[in-house]
Amino acid sequence: MHTVPSVAEASRAISTRLNRNCFCITLDRAALCAALDQEAGYTGFCEAFMKSRANLFSNVPVFLAASALGEMVGIVDAIECATRLPAYRDAVLSWAPEIAQRDFGPAGALMGYDFHLDDDGPKLIEVNTNAGGAFLNAFLAKAQKACCAEVEQGLISAKDDKFETGAAAMFRNEWRRQFETESPRRIAIVDDRPEEQYLYPEFVLAKQLLVKHGIDAVIGDASELQYDGGKLRLGGQEINLVYNRLVDFALDLPEHAALKQAYQDGAVVVTPNPHNHALFASKRNLTLLSDPEVLETFGLSPEMRLRLAGGVPRTTLVTPENADAFWQSRKDLFFKPLSGHGGKAVYRGDKVTRGVWAEIARGGYVAQVFAAPGQRMIEIDGSLAPRKMDVRLYIYDGRLLLAAARLYQGQTTNFRTPGGGFAPVLVI
Repeated sequence: MHTVPSVAEASRAISTRLNRNCFCITLDRAALCAALDQEAGYTGFCEAFMKSRANLFSNVPVFLAASALGEMVGIVDAIECATRLPAYRDAVLSWAPEIAQRDFGPAGALMGYDFHLDDDGPKLIEVNTNAGGAFLNAFLAKAQKACCAEVEQGLISAKDDKFETGAAAMFRNEWRRQFETESPRRIAIVDDRPEEQYLYPEFVLAKQLLVKHGIDAVIGDASELQYDGGKLRLGGQEINLVYNRLVDFALDLPEHAALKQAYQDGAVVVTPNPHNHALFASKRNLTLLSDPEVLETFGLSPEMRLRLAGGVPRTTLVTPENADAFWQSRKDLFFKPLSGHGGKAVYRGDKVTRGVWAEIARGGYVAQVFAAPGQRMIEIDGSLAPRKMDVRLYIYDGRLLLAAARLYQGQTTNFRTPGGGFAPVLVI
């Protein structure tokens, strides 16, 4: 007897087919460059900063079934529920640094939840507190042109202004969660040597977005911040809120001392901050989120435990005691450093050398069951080529602001792959 596929099954089948067989170029690079120049406020911005990043943007979109996006949002919701449980908070803060213990109120701007999509549905790979690319991806979505009916349908929601208004509201809300006045007067977008960062163009877009919405904004090097008299300043200007793009999650480095002191004194809103990182993004947290029995003892509901059991690959802390067992089963595992970020020092088990293993076996790593990334076929130089893909959800306070994809080759995501880079997500 022939069974009629459900709407969810049909949309998954369509998205899979399009990711394999739709090669039409949707990115209008000339329009993107012109719009970036206009947004940045000067001609030549795109030439100076974007054309030296040839693999930042892919020419093609990624198609995603609406049901798969719903599953991802459900997993995010379950994690958010877990972080509100006192027992879970106590557990993750027990291994967090001292600076992360106090909660000043902010929820954490632009959290990034990264997923792989395999045949069993989406799998959460990691959570990032300083997830890059949101402002660039929002802009990228608007520079797409329809090349077929499916693309035209997906672009309807991709080209709206919900991200822009949502992002401005997010920063105002972060301010109100710590202070009670309506809006911060000046926001500093802060990183180490920001103009040297690969995603520097995004800082410019973030600044322009904030200014457009009535909030003064500056871009600055964290080492140039000064703190005295209870005020944090950059170039002599008082800073009320710091949009923190540093990967020094505990603000331990000497050059971040002024920011650290202002944060600890509660004199400035920092988002995302060390407390946000401890609750959401420490890789050791995945050892709890992937353990249904522990989550049950914490008091997480059966429905939320079920979402996490299906959506978070089992993750275990590597210790000298269990290292031999992990070596034997390494081919099915990924090894990630507890203090790592951006795919640095991440190893696929079947690629690990004896020398690297000696470092992993000492501890300071988690072992995560391998979840295969999705695949997007592209056409490059007249030939078809596969690219791995992951999907990042940009979340604020549990709410989806934007979904974007990254196409790449290699063990981890990167911006070195021809035909790879950020790609807009078109929901089918």
